[in-house]
Amino acid sequence: MAETGARVLVEAIARRFERFEPPAVACREPDGPLGWPGYGAQRERAARATGSDESVVCGRGVVGELEAVLVAFDFGFLGGSVGQDAGARIVAAFDHARGHRLPVISLVASGGSRMQEGILALSQLQRIAEACLRTRREGIAHIAVLRNPTTGGMWASLAAGADVVLAQPGAAVAFGGTRVGNPRGTGEPFTAEGKFADGQVDRIVDDAELPGVLAELVRLLHPSRLAGPPEPAPLPEAPDVPDLPASGWEAVSRARAADRPRAGWYLDRYFSARFEISGDRAGGTDPGMLCGLGEHAGRTVAFAAQTGTANTPAGFRTAARLVRLADQLGIPVLTLVDTPGAANGAEAERDGAGPAIAELFTAVAAARVPVTTLVIGEGGSGGALALTSPDRTWITADAYFAVIVPESGAAILKRDPSEAPEVADLMRLRPQDLVALGFVRGIAR
Repeated sequence: MAETGARVLVEAIARRFERFEPPAVACREPDGPLGWPGYGAQRERAARATGSDESVVCGRGVVGELEAVLVAFDFGFLGGSVGQDAGARIVAAFDHARGHRLPVISLVASGGSRMQEGILALSQLQRIAEACLRTRREGIAHIAVLRNPTTGGMWASLAAGADVVLAQPGAAVAFGGTRVGNPRGTGEPFTAEGKFADGQVDRIVDDAELPGVLAELVRLLHPSRLAGPPEPAPLPEAPDVPDLPASGWEAVSRARAADRPRAGWYLDRYFSARFEISGDRAGGTDPGMLCGLGEHAGRTVAFAAQTGTANTPAGFRTAARLVRLADQLGIPVLTLVDTPGAANGAEAERDGAGPAIAELFTAVAAARVPVTTLVIGEGGSGGALALTSPDRTWITADAYFAVIVPESGAAILKRDPSEAPEVADLMRLRPQDLVALGFVRGIAR
């Protein structure tokens, strides 16, 4: 798709696409606002080559079964660069999306701001960022697709801040283009794959699967499905555990059992379809924190699920990002707690473990949408509590929750490691203890 024009790309994704009339702009000088020699002729040649009168085509169409606004860049038109006209079109597209409550899909292939229009082109980045912010505040989702290449201002002002970021395999993605950036600009940090590894892209999607992935996201995030105050996410079904643990150490042992159901088991049974987001947008990913959006009984539910490992700062930041996104769009949140605690080594400290956990605590506390938690395994200290709802928490019969794991508790109390089972009993960490203490509402069956 990267080698085709914007209209061909849009037609591959959307049905009944209706292009918007371009908004009027003040300057119509043949060589642009700067009087750049030959600029008018460059534009004419680009128009003949692409069949477009600008680097951006905007309109609305049916993606899957629902309508969306599309913003499609044509790299063949002066490298997909953005000047006054293109910037005005992008802003108008986001305005239309707000007015008609439609999600936005940006199909980006751009070298950045148009040099021939100088500072008036560069200033479009501010206008585009403002349009994106106004749309976000109205609870309208923005999905960006990074095509080859996505560099400069359109990566920084339009695509990188989207709610969901997809990328074409092998696409060049960077703030600095290869002509002005580091001579190693074709290396891993400058590609879609590098951005995915660094937590800045949610999924690499090839051309064949792109229409289906976009249709799924539009369905999950369409404002027509998210209207009205969100009802709390229903609890997942728990595995059948006939009896409760007789001791604290038995509760800990059950939670650590290798054959106990983990997050994937619950998510597979809970959702008929789901899309996972990836990364904290700040350089990190954590496979031990599964976050995304799914469909349960015809409703969209956001999820953040621990997989039993010690989560890294990137995991907590990704979960915070997910909770904020759900709150922005009015989507209820389901969290599954299962961690022995936060990673606490030197690398985690350098990566900001404390601020990352604080960010997640704040996101959950600030959420206006209901957050429902099911503790499905180990509930180890603050690394587990950060993902836990303050008032809508349940626990399974094969889980526990404690101020700290018993072994660490024994060490703090200067006891022998063999005394960890006794410490576990003193902590009253069993599911039935947590119900009696009022920490959880009940035991899921």
